[in-house]
Formats: sequence, C-alpha cells, structure tokens
Amino acid sequence: MIELDRVTYTYPGASAPILRDLSVQIANGEFLLVCGPSGAGKSTLLRLFNGLVPHFYGGRLGGRVRVWGRDTLACQPRDLADLVGFVVQDPESQFVVERVEDEIVFAMENLGVPPAVMRRRVEEVLDQLAIAHLRHRHVATLSGGEQQRVAIAAALAAQPRALVLDEPTSQLDPHGAEEVLTALQKLNADLGITIVLCEHRLERVVQYADRILYLAPGGRVEVGTPREVLARIELRPPLQQLGAALGWEPLPLTIKEGRRFVPADLPVSPPSAPVSPDNQPLARLRNVTVQYGQHEALYRVNLDLPRGALIALMGRNGSGKSTLLKTLIGLVRPVEGKIELEGRDIAPIPVEELARRVAYVPQDPRSMLFHDTLREEVVFSLRGRGLRPSSAAVADALTRFGINHLAERYPRDLSGGEAQRAALAAGLAGDPLLILLDEPTRGLDYHAKAGLITMLRRLCDEGRTVVMATHDVELAAACADRVVLLGEGEVVVEGLATELLGNSLIFSSQVAKLFPGRGWLTVAQALAGLRGEERT
Repeated sequence: MIELDRVTYTYPGASAPILRDLSVQIANGEFLLVCGPSGAGKSTLLRLFNGLVPHFYGGRLGGRVRVWGRDTLACQPRDLADLVGFVVQDPESQFVVERVEDEIVFAMENLGVPPAVMRRRVEEVLDQLAIAHLRHRHVATLSGGEQQRVAIAAALAAQPRALVLDEPTSQLDPHGAEEVLTALQKLNADLGITIVLCEHRLERVVQYADRILYLAPGGRVEVGTPREVLARIELRPPLQQLGAALGWEPLPLTIKEGRRFVPADLPVSPPSAPVSPDNQPLARLRNVTVQYGQHEALYRVNLDLPRGALIALMGRNGSGKSTLLKTLIGLVRPVEGKIELEGRDIAPIPVEELARRVAYVPQDPRSMLFHDTLREEVVFSLRGRGLRPSSAAVADALTRFGINHLAERYPRDLSGGEAQRAALAAGLAGDPLLILLDEPTRGLDYHAKAGLITMLRRLCDEGRTVVMATHDVELAAACADRVVLLGEGEVVVEGLATELLGNSLIFSSQVAKLFPGRGWLTVAQALAGLRGEERT
C-alpha cells in the first residue's frame, strides 16, 4: 500500500508549494489514473513514490509518504527500487547502457537477480511489450515510441510491487498505446501489480482505471471512480464531453457504452466531395529517400505542402514521421530526390539560413531549451530569424501559450507540459513561414491543446503552413486539413482529414467511432449535427 499523509511539497526557490496538504491511500493491486492541468503537480506526485522527491530534487517536504511501510524520507531511491518501478516522461533520459537487452538487464543486475531468472524475465517483458525484434538494437537508434516501450520493459523486468508511469503513451501510436495499456491491465489483473499512471490523453486510459486522482492548481483534489470524477471535472475526453453535454446517464467510459445512447435510425451522411487546394504549394518533396546506414527511413516520398494548410503526419512508430520533419528543416539530407521551399531547392541552403523561414519543434522540448530563462530562449529565437527582440515581441510569443508568467523561470525546471509550451513559444517566435511540429501535444492538457489548436488555425489563416507529426488522433481530428499516413518510410495514403480519420480502423476519433458514416470528427460537429437532426 502507498500512503500519503498531509503531504505538502515546495521546490527549491519556489514561493508556493506545488502540492498542498495531500492525503490519499493507494491500495495494493489498484490501477490509479492521475490527471489534471499541466503544471498542477502530477509528475511531482509520482516522484514522491520512489523518493526522487525530495532526495534528488531538494526542496521542503511536509507530511509523510510510506510505500509498503517504508518511509520515503528515511529511504533513498535505491532502497525503494525493489518496490517501485518508475518510467519518466522522457524515456531517453532514463537509459544507462547502449543495447536494448542490456538496458532491460541493468536494473536486475543492481538488485542481484540470479542470471537464470534474468534471462527468463527478459524474454517475458520482450514478449509482453512486443519489442523482441528490438533486443539487439542500440537505444539511440530507436524511435520515440520504441524507446518508451523499452523503458517500460526495463522497469517491469525488476518485478516491482508498483509500476509508476509518467505519460507512458505520449509517444505511442494508437495501436502501440493499446498494446502497452493492455499489458499494464494484464499485469494489474493477473499479477496484482499496483499501477499508478499519469496521462493527459484520458480517452486512452479511463476504461482501465479503478480510480482517478485529479489534481488542480491551488491544491484542490478530486478522487473517485472514473465516472464520478469525469462527471465533476472540466478536462474530459471527447466521449465524456459529449455525454455530459447531452445528459447521458450513466456517463459512458467506452465507445461500446456510448453507442447505447445513439439512435439506431440515425441516417448516414453522404460522403463529402474531395476538395483540392487552390493554393500553390509552399514546399514540395519529389522522390525523397533518406537512409540511416542501410535502413531506408524514407523511400521516394512525393508530397505537396499547400500554403495555409495544416497537415498531420500519422502512422506507426518508426514509420518515418520525425525523419520527414528533420528533412524539411535540413537536419537530415536525402540520398535521393529534391525538396523545394517557395520554388527554391533547399539542398545548398545552410540550416541556420533555412531556420529563418522554417520553424522546427522536436519531440523532446527540453532539447531546444538551453538558456537561463524562458525570456532569453525567445530572444535567441527572434535574433536567429533576424528580428529585433523587443519586449513586446517576447511578451507576445509567451502570451500566445499562456506562459508569460514563467518568463524568468529556468526552462529545464518547468513541468513537461510547461516545457512543451515553452519550446513552442520559442520555436514559433517571429512567425516563420513553414512550421514543423513533432508531437506538439505531448504533456499538454485539454485546455492547453485547445489553445494550441486555435493558434495553429490562426497561423494557417495568415497563409503559413503547419506540418505536425502526431499520434494524437483527437488533435488531428480537431484541426488538420489533410492527413498523410506513412508506413515504413513510404506514403501509404494522403487525403482530407474528414475522410481518413472518419473511416480508419485505428486512426479514428472517438466521435467518428461513435457515429460511423456521419463525417463527424469532433464534439462540436456531433452536437451541431444531432441538434440539426432533432429540429428536422
């Protein structure tokens, strides 16, 4: 059992506590989902369970945390490693050795697990997380989603009593996320392992949780069953948001439950006619092939990126989405083919010159944050684009993402969601013409995501082109004009978002699954359509 008794914690140098007078008990074998707005203290709460807070982060801790009777203030993190397996938001920062199999073995070696037992556990976790084909790969060569599954496998191999995971599906495609969550549910149900999981994409997780712990800024806490908590909070997945708006009782947690409320005689909408963009492409890719050693990450890709369009790159982990973005900014050079920006071949253009017209925000936001304050990050970006970094320009860049109050904070001390918004603010400062985003909603709550969508649509209305690689189906459904589906480095299909996200078995929004054949992707579209049907 994990017990928190009136816990209050303040980070070093902070003027107010991030957690305030928090008391909760997590039962042995429970599946607890932790959620709440970005910056509310979710990651801090998880770090209490293995002693990283306060032993690594410092600060002031009041109250008491006990993990199966051990006081975390009296025990160092190494003394809790046999009880708590921990997977952080950025799995690449957790790796110690080079090869996948060695990484999985590392924790067991430190715990003194016999070699024969280690071999058996390695095989078990490789199969449970479907990563046996990666066992001899170097972790540096893995995609973000593959790294995430390896980190989970390494934590699981030590067979802790509790597995604590900070946004474990943030970099996984829908199928990969389902595999990981199904594996966690099986571990929880079959072996009784306690699961404590923090997640922003609640639509992926709520059906697995026994309880939800909702953290809000200011110390307010909601704890209860998923139905109870989702009925009381504002940060809800689309299915529960729609159900609350229409008064569905009990609030459905799955698409199967939601379909009980859908009229059987609801007519199917005729398919919309394809719309061809009128604008000339801002950028073109012609027969672009990229290789990493002998591996072809992209193969003969042909794409037009229209002006003013928002294009979502989707596909399985390792399908080439991040490589395509890096190729557009010149960080990766193709071995074959040509990329044009405004009719000009980018091959001879230095990256620093290209960056004045093209913005790129990578998967790991902290990789582009290296100044002492967030204000300096934005100043640096503006100067890099040849612009004058006035106070008004800096304030405007930060205000767009609601982080002007963090201007003097050290960027690497920000929460995952705050760091994501900081990277977006710095990357988009100066209004570049082509905007490349890799998993832009990683660490963002639903409110922050809605703000990002509004801002991206405004940029497109101004004639800028946005290309985002994402596994967030709901994000693509809410704002993308077109979707490009990649598979093993090739373009599998390209088309309108309404067509691709409305008829896919895997890449469909919750609303599209709930109302198949209607052409609705979002809650707003469903509400408008249903109310229109009621009037007729």
